[in-house]
Amino acid sequence: MLRWLRQSLRQVSSLMARRPALVCGAILLSVLLLLAVTFTCSRAKNVVASARPPVRFFSAEAPVVDLYLGQLEQVERLRGAAEVSVIFFYAPWCAHSIAARHEVQEVARRLVKQVQFVAVNCWWSQGKCRKQKSFYQYPVIHLFYKRFGPIEYKGPFMASYVERFILRVITPLTYLPSRATLQDFLSYHEPGVVGYFQFNSSPQPPGYITYLSSALQALKRDFRGAVRFGVVTSRQVAESISVRDDQTVYLHRHFNSSLIFPSWERNFTSEGICSWVFEHRETVLQWLAPTGAKSRLLEQELTKGPALLLFLPHNPLGLVPDLLLTQIADVAVRYHSCSDSPHHHHPSDHSYYSGPSQPLSPPLCCLSVVLPRPHPLPGSTSRVCELCLNQSQSNPGRSPLCTFPSQTSGGAAVLQSYLRRCCLPVAVTATATTVACSNILSSYSPSSGRYSACCRTLGQLGVSLPPQQGLGLDNEVFGTPTPSPSSSQDSSPSSQDQEAGGIKGLRCRTNKTLRFYILDSALHWPLAVRLGALGNNETGGGGLGELGRLLGNRTGDGARSFATIVNLKDEVNYVLDHRGTATVTESLELFIRNFSTPHSPLQRRLVGKREEEERPQKRPLISELTTSSFLSTVMDPHRDVLLFYYSQWCGYCSVLNHVIIQLARMFHGNSTVTIARVNVARNDLPWEFMVDHFPSVLLFPRHRKHLSVKFPEDTPITLPTLLRFILKHCDSAHQPMKADGSDPKPHVLLKAEFRALQGEVQTLHRARQRLSNQLAQLWRDNRRLSFDAVALETHNALLQSQNGELQRERLSLVEQHKEKSRQLGEAVRRLQELADASENLLTENTLLRVLLGALRARETGEEEEEETGEEEETGEERNYMAS
Repeated sequence: MLRWLRQSLRQVSSLMARRPALVCGAILLSVLLLLAVTFTCSRAKNVVASARPPVRFFSAEAPVVDLYLGQLEQVERLRGAAEVSVIFFYAPWCAHSIAARHEVQEVARRLVKQVQFVAVNCWWSQGKCRKQKSFYQYPVIHLFYKRFGPIEYKGPFMASYVERFILRVITPLTYLPSRATLQDFLSYHEPGVVGYFQFNSSPQPPGYITYLSSALQALKRDFRGAVRFGVVTSRQVAESISVRDDQTVYLHRHFNSSLIFPSWERNFTSEGICSWVFEHRETVLQWLAPTGAKSRLLEQELTKGPALLLFLPHNPLGLVPDLLLTQIADVAVRYHSCSDSPHHHHPSDHSYYSGPSQPLSPPLCCLSVVLPRPHPLPGSTSRVCELCLNQSQSNPGRSPLCTFPSQTSGGAAVLQSYLRRCCLPVAVTATATTVACSNILSSYSPSSGRYSACCRTLGQLGVSLPPQQGLGLDNEVFGTPTPSPSSSQDSSPSSQDQEAGGIKGLRCRTNKTLRFYILDSALHWPLAVRLGALGNNETGGGGLGELGRLLGNRTGDGARSFATIVNLKDEVNYVLDHRGTATVTESLELFIRNFSTPHSPLQRRLVGKREEEERPQKRPLISELTTSSFLSTVMDPHRDVLLFYYSQWCGYCSVLNHVIIQLARMFHGNSTVTIARVNVARNDLPWEFMVDHFPSVLLFPRHRKHLSVKFPEDTPITLPTLLRFILKHCDSAHQPMKADGSDPKPHVLLKAEFRALQGEVQTLHRARQRLSNQLAQLWRDNRRLSFDAVALETHNALLQSQNGELQRERLSLVEQHKEKSRQLGEAVRRLQELADASENLLTENTLLRVLLGALRARETGEEEEEETGEEEETGEERNYMAS
């Protein structure tokens, strides 16, 4: 390779030595190429216009120091001069920064005497902020408390939220001077941390600054400050929570044992204290702030299990606690209270628990029985009776056994006797009877008697309806009623929980554990609308708004509330309906209890297309079903319903539209067969009516709705196959007897259908004959019109030729006229020229005459002078001669 390269170089050098012009040309081309590249690059720099110099982002009147040139070095100087500083990093083009500017100005006007507000333009390319900071989004707010910081604000950019966060940074600790204030501090549902420090020896005892920094570290993690930090300086107050040692950090918990920071195991640092608190805290209500309609945060929380989402109006700057939020927090605390009293280090610590302290009911051992129907009617309701055994009374002093009379010999009669007393058949109408529960309680408690029951209504297709009444039975006499709900309306929540076996400790008595989440309705109302809340222009129930107004909730006229349970695993959500309840506590407790029961009376919310227009009086060819009209149409006991499942993105479904239309036309006059279709992509259906692929065809015979038939998947969907499918499975072919007592056969129905088809075919033949006659007449008229058109075209051609000749004659006359006019104009021009020439000649003649006269006079004078000169010369000669 090297040898070949050397040979090539020698050949090139010898060639260049023989032809020096080639060397000069190569050098010249290289120089030209370098000049061209340099010129192009210099021109490219001038193509990009230089950025405009930045201007002030905040107004001059705003109490905000605007460093619009990105002077990051001045931030340190301004921050060192103030105790609390707020640094607002922005980009002038950012819409979020522009929207947050007004909010920051409002907060700055309120807190200008306490906080130093600084705004820095971090987008100016020549500023130090752009060179030293690398932000992925704008705006960014950093807070500095003395030497601690930065504390980044991660909440919504609203004036109330920002001001609340700044106030929490200004006062991260709550001073607790007395036992009463300590009791109020620990009775709140949010986690509470108490630090005990003695300020007698020094103004800043050891560990106090570390504890203060841990409170600021908590604000770094949670901008809402859900974990509250307090400080106690009195030994007597600290001993009320069994704290006696100085520099002690105490974590209060409602349901489990309260903890003291293990300084002997962990480092007493701000980060260590904050991490320890967040690891061992108890949270009953968690605030959520999802970003946008689709949020990763919301998905992470919903995947943990069923969630109760509460959309409430929230004022971060409220001086008094929100009554609605307080009642909801009380419900959440009692829901999570799985023990008789909280386990603290000191027996008296349970006095700081705001929830009820009554003992829980014994664990339930229940048996659910669907009551038999003597004459079930399609679309009617049925009853489910839940029989519960009080294990504490059935087996005192021994381990409870979950046994019922029906499981032992001879116990079936006892259970049937109990069921007869639980749900008694009563007449509803003159023509139909149904089983209705007698004296049914909406809730029950195993604490009263050995057995208790709750009967609930099951609507058509197994949809549970809310209970109305109830009955509890004693172990000796089946029929001794338990106290009715009306008798305990004035009792305390704890007594209600004890008597009704209510919400207290329900978290540990059910496998449907709920997580409580709160969202600000002013920020996340579009999400609430997607989950079932009513929009701005809609009215009606479905939330806590009416209850909030009943409670005197001072959140403004536009405040909206909404509650829903979302179970992401089952892909269902339930909406709270407050109708029939007077308070938020009753409504929410009933909502949670109904969700936790084995046979839940809650109805799954189905998303469907709303019917904006009323249905026409005339029966449509194909019934288009929605979520609201699905059950009423499909479960109609007087019609055989053929249902076609489709979707707008299914191409094969569109191909089959003409088949469904032809089938609907054939059964249009039939009063017993309905052809319907449903768009599954836009309408949620109950699980038992869903299909696994599109298109799908199902037949629901009348009087046998539970025996629905699916069209075979291996059979092509055509008109003949659909007809055979309907005639084979419809209820008309399976009726036992006609009204006159005759026995209808399937071949009779087929013959009737065949005769109807023959009649339609004959009608079509007659229509075809009439149409052919009309077409023949139209053909003859068309032929006559074509002949007339040919004659008209000939006459039109003759007229066109004559018109052409006339046009040519007119053009020739116009040309002649133009020529004569041109000649006349030329003659006039010549005459004018002659007249002008004559005038010039006359003027010249006059001038010549004057000149001629002057010349003649001059010649006469010259002649006279010559004569005089001659005479004088002659006289001089004479004189000379004489002399």
